[in-house]
Amino acid sequence: MAIWFKFVLGMLLSIASTAMAQELVKVPVQIPAITPAVSAFALARDRGYYKQEGLDVQLVQIPSALGMQALLAGNIKFSTAGGSGLLPILRGAPVKYAFTTFSRPMFWLYAKPEIRSVEMLKGKKVGVSGIGSGPDSLLREMLKRSGLEGGRDVVILPVGSGTGRFYALQAGSVDAAMLSVPANLLAQDAGYRELVSFLNEEWIELQGTVNVTDQLLATDPLLVEKFLRATLKGFIHFRDLRTPSIANLARFLRTKEDAVARIYDLMRPSLTQDGIVSEDIQRKSLEHVVDRVGLKEAPRLEKIFDYSMVAKVRNELRGKGWRP
Repeated sequence: MAIWFKFVLGMLLSIASTAMAQELVKVPVQIPAITPAVSAFALARDRGYYKQEGLDVQLVQIPSALGMQALLAGNIKFSTAGGSGLLPILRGAPVKYAFTTFSRPMFWLYAKPEIRSVEMLKGKKVGVSGIGSGPDSLLREMLKRSGLEGGRDVVILPVGSGTGRFYALQAGSVDAAMLSVPANLLAQDAGYRELVSFLNEEWIELQGTVNVTDQLLATDPLLVEKFLRATLKGFIHFRDLRTPSIANLARFLRTKEDAVARIYDLMRPSLTQDGIVSEDIQRKSLEHVVDRVGLKEAPRLEKIFDYSMVAKVRNELRGKGWRP
């Protein structure tokens, strides 16, 4: 009888597990690369927060510019385009920023050792992930402040995301490159010269964002709410639990934990407050891209940003005393 009971119980649990798996809603989400900027999403997935919301989130690597196109076409539900999402939105794309992980640009400009200043980049080649990307916009603004024009005085080349830009620098394909973590650490260890740390400058760049179409916000706000709730849980886990977050990210980034610990400590000061940025930071994030679009002034902030839903789920989690 005991054996029969265990068998029946096992069958019931198996059926329940299968039913739960079948009920999960597949949610494809664009990420630009396997990068620390998408830490909140990786942690939300790996810690099971998305599944708790009934979502099967699939992180799909697509370059940011193409990711926005896929978002508008409905091929993905959410994009994590970061700063590169601003250009199409300012050009009229019906997309909102609904969540932001980082508000400071985690990019570094590294060059060959003989290049000692930004001014010495004149006539040189600089690698970015893609034309129109966040690093591309930041580079052009920084060159402008140094009296140089990107594309005319300095050749700007799209050489790929992640560590691809470091390998282009190492191979001599470019003379300098806009690097993110962990590529900046590789460049540092290899003896390349740091020309600019955008993290230490008074720059604003939104990274690890949730970009969602106005259509999805209108037609399926419950899906957006579930996705944001789980993402916020991943964010809080990253913010508050250093040791387990480092262990998780080491597996995600396929990097040793001691290197990830350096990355974590470098990134943490750039975190936003609960995935939300102030109106002042919203305005500053637009400053280096409005001119590129040919606008005399930026559109109203509410046309670009909508953090109301993440504020709602944040308040709910606080009311319940939720902790990771």
